[in-house]
Amino acid sequence: MSDSSPSLTALADTLRDIVGPCWLRVGRLFDGTSSSVLTDAHLVCDADGIRYASTDAPPANLIRLGQTQPDLHLPDHTALPGLTDSHTHLFLEGGETDTAKRSAHLKLSAEEQLAAAESRLERLVALGITAVREAGDKAAIGLALQSRYRSDRRGIMPYVDAPGAAINHQKRYGSFMARPMEEFDSPAATVAARINDGAHRIKLLATGIINFEKGAVTAKPQMPAEELIAFVTASREHGKHTMVHCSGNDGVANCIEAQVDTIEHGFFIDDQQLARIRDLDMVWVPTFAPVQFQLDHPEIIGWSNEVCDHLRRIIDGHARSLVLAQELGVRIIAGSDSGSHGVTHGWGFLRELELMQAAGLSAPQVLHTATGAGVERMDYAEKFGVLSPGAKSRFLLTDQDVLSDVSRLRGDKVVVFDRHVTAQGDNETQGGL
Repeated sequence: MSDSSPSLTALADTLRDIVGPCWLRVGRLFDGTSSSVLTDAHLVCDADGIRYASTDAPPANLIRLGQTQPDLHLPDHTALPGLTDSHTHLFLEGGETDTAKRSAHLKLSAEEQLAAAESRLERLVALGITAVREAGDKAAIGLALQSRYRSDRRGIMPYVDAPGAAINHQKRYGSFMARPMEEFDSPAATVAARINDGAHRIKLLATGIINFEKGAVTAKPQMPAEELIAFVTASREHGKHTMVHCSGNDGVANCIEAQVDTIEHGFFIDDQQLARIRDLDMVWVPTFAPVQFQLDHPEIIGWSNEVCDHLRRIIDGHARSLVLAQELGVRIIAGSDSGSHGVTHGWGFLRELELMQAAGLSAPQVLHTATGAGVERMDYAEKFGVLSPGAKSRFLLTDQDVLSDVSRLRGDKVVVFDRHVTAQGDNETQGGL
């Protein structure tokens, strides 16, 4: 047993060398099941999963025969579950801010887009992001990555959950990631086709996007409540969840009436709607990062001072709604919308968490949205995001005080992912994310 604070490399090397169950004693353990923290806690895991997590020493049957002391005592370290980015577009390169180059990227072949997406996977794990929920692409990139994850050739990559092509109306917002419902004769047929493609959930585009020059959602919703109800009904008949792109009060109202599973973005949501979302056990994925990028870098897009005022008002209103949602007990799940303009994969998610804390949530509350908040609700095919028996062995070890300030997730850490141990070696200035 060691009571010293090992270097990042030494800690990773020691963990790799342990054969059989690994018994750690850490200064703080954030298990992801809530926003509470255990102090001076014990964690036992092996390559197959978490065996034990408690402030009490583990029972003998969960550790190696004859073992009486932890393999490592890390009083200055925090253990927390691997992070889940619940709204990503892996086929897009968020770090590319030049609009012409972004347009050119969309014209790449599916094979080229897939190769670019695959190059991001191990880097995400190194940053501590051990699961992602794809939010739609029409070239089946997410479905290919989902299949790779479930195959014997996956290597080091996060869990991937994908809906395939999003569903929109012809000539309405979303053609870069969606195929129109008009390809089929009914919502039920559209849903069946997506599931046949391999979709784990159904992505719907209920509205367009914000008109930033007006500071509002000015177009009427793409999908009325009756249509959303038809999609939700068809999805549930197949045992599938619905994730719904939506902003604007009218669009949110339609989503609530249809009782969709998750509302993605949800700008201009009101207080009564938040209460209804809580009562119906729906999920809200707020995605601050893309709008914040436009406010932080108006010169890239060419926004005027007036538009910046709109952006600031929108962000402030979203922050207020986030704090109220937390107070009301709404199930909030963190997602970055990475791949969007200026939102890099991995680093953009860490930025999203920082924005949630800046909005008024505590660091443990933010970390809960990025770890265990969705475990019982999000219909993932595996158990992760918590440090409790039966969950995957995917967690972070850091001597940074991430439970006071989530920006410290950017600092040094070791990532344990099943049989793999990685010391963070990524750099935000590296391209390709």
